Amino acid sequence: MILILPVFAYWSLSLSFHALDEGGYLVSVRHVVQDVLIQHVFQTVLGAAVAWQEPETYTGCEGRDVLAWALRLRHLFVRALPLMPFIGNDGTQLAKQFSISMPLVNSGTSWAPTKPEMLAASVIYWIVVPAFQYLVAMFFVDTWQYSIHWTMHRFPWLYRTFHVRHHLLYVPYAFGALYNHPLEGFLEDTVGSLLAFKLAGMSVRQGMWFFTFATVKTVDDHSGFRLPWDPLQFLTDNNAYYHDIHHQSWGMKSNFSQPFTTFWDRVFGTVWKESEEDTEVRYERGRKSAVQVYKEE
Repeated sequence: MILILPVFAYWSLSLSFHALDEGGYLVSVRHVVQDVLIQHVFQTVLGAAVAWQEPETYTGCEGRDVLAWALRLRHLFVRALPLMPFIGNDGTQLAKQFSISMPLVNSGTSWAPTKPEMLAASVIYWIVVPAFQYLVAMFFVDTWQYSIHWTMHRFPWLYRTFHVRHHLLYVPYAFGALYNHPLEGFLEDTVGSLLAFKLAGMSVRQGMWFFTFATVKTVDDHSGFRLPWDPLQFLTDNNAYYHDIHHQSWGMKSNFSQPFTTFWDRVFGTVWKESEEDTEVRYERGRKSAVQVYKEE
C-alpha cells in the first residue's frame, strides 16, 4: 500500500480536477502522462527497494511501547526532584505525595503506572511523536525541494537542460504536477521524499500516509483551482494561487517553495511581493493578450 496509495491518489485527484479544466496547453496530454508515468515507475522501484529493507512492522505491541514511555516519564520525574527547590517546591514532600499516587513495587525494580502516567504516555506515543516525525519530514522536503528548485532557476544551463520542461505548463494543471525531466523528478521528488522518510524515522504505515498527503498537496497546488471548499487551499499560504504565480513569465523568479509551506521563500526574500489586486491586473492583461493571439490565428 505504501507504493500504491500515493500513485492512486495522484491520478484520481488530478483527473477529477482535469474534468473541470478548459484545456489550452503548450504540451500534449499524452506527453505529460508519459513523463509522469516514467516518474511513477522510478518512484515505485526505488520505494520498493527501500521498503524491502525496512524492518517488519508488528501490531499488538502498542501497549508495551506506551508503557515504555510511562517509565521514561517516571525516570524523568525522579531525576527532576533535586531541582525542585530551585523553583520553589519541596522535592522531598513532592516525592512523598507521588509515592502515594504512583506506588513503586519491590524497591523500584518493578512498578505500577498510574492513570495520569499512562494518559501522558499515550498522548506522547500516539500524538506528540508522530506529529514531530511528520513535521521533521515536511521541513526536510520543503528544504530539499526549495534548494533544488531555486538552483534550477539560478543556473541557466540547469534550467534549459532540466527544469524548462516543467515550465512548459505555464498554465499548471493537476496531472502535470510531476511533469518534469526524469532526472529532476527522481532527484527532487522521489529521493527527497525517501530521505525525509528515513530521517524522520517513520514506520512504513506512517510513510504511506506522508507520501500520500504530499502527493495530494502537490496535485492540489498544480490544479489551477482555488476552490472555496478545498481545505488544502487554506491550510497554508502555499497553495494553487501561490504556485500558479511561479508558472507565469512575470513570476517565475519568485515563489520557489513547495509543497508544504512558504518558509524558505520568506527567509530568502523570494516570495512574490505584489498585492493580490496588482497580480490580478497582470493575469487580466495576460488573458487579453491570449485572446488577441487566438483571434489573429
